[in-house]
Amino acid sequence: MRAALFVTCVNDALYPRTGIAVVRLLERLGVDVDFPAGQSCCGQPQYNTGYRRETEPLLRRTATAFAGHEYVVTPSGSCAAMIREHYPRIGRKAAAEGRGGELAEAAAALAPRVYELTEFLVDVLGVTDVGAYFPHTVTYHPSCHGLRGLGLGDRPRRLLAAVRGLRLVELPGAEECCGFGGTFAVKNPDVSTAMGADKIASAVAAGAEVLCGADNSCLAHLDGLLRRADAPPGAPPGAASRTAPRTLHLAEILAATEEEGPLP
Repeated sequence: MRAALFVTCVNDALYPRTGIAVVRLLERLGVDVDFPAGQSCCGQPQYNTGYRRETEPLLRRTATAFAGHEYVVTPSGSCAAMIREHYPRIGRKAAAEGRGGELAEAAAALAPRVYELTEFLVDVLGVTDVGAYFPHTVTYHPSCHGLRGLGLGDRPRRLLAAVRGLRLVELPGAEECCGFGGTFAVKNPDVSTAMGADKIASAVAAGAEVLCGADNSCLAHLDGLLRRADAPPGAPPGAASRTAPRTLHLAEILAATEEEGPLP
């Protein structure tokens, strides 16, 4: 089986280890992974800010980059939801404005082939035990797009529960938003910070060493708050407390094995 990796711009720019982890994981499971070089941003920041027409070139570019790939896998529920939910709407709106059906056709062709990572593992490959080993106490934060937009349900938790050595603990208030929301965090920083602080408090109360998620955008928000709010007095900026959990993308946990260890 072959699959194309849509790594997303956030991971490409800030979290390349997540993309590496996805490739390592999928190849271990027998999947040949392609990386179309023409991929870029899916356009979610522009679309969420109200610039629908400015998003159209990115829709067109993404559809072209992944044309011919039966499966497109992304380690981001946020970007998967953008393509599957909003690309068709953008295409229909363009057609309704009398600008032709090309965008609608491109969106309709791409959307059904896009899978968030845990969907691909559980629904397409039919696995929950991926051979991972991660001897730590972990709690899982379900991001809003994965939880509500894609309906990932218990797929991520089933994958984590099958990891050898991992102790999975419940996150109080797990279904509450972390407060990131892309441009929401920029427009409403005080509300965003308060919501993130609640999420961190829940992770600390759970006794987790690792706060895990399937969207690095949410984890970036929470990690930033952890580093700022939980630093001991006199510590340099960015130094987190030893008692605070660290954030980690689910793909990096699933990619770790007893033989190879975690990613360096």
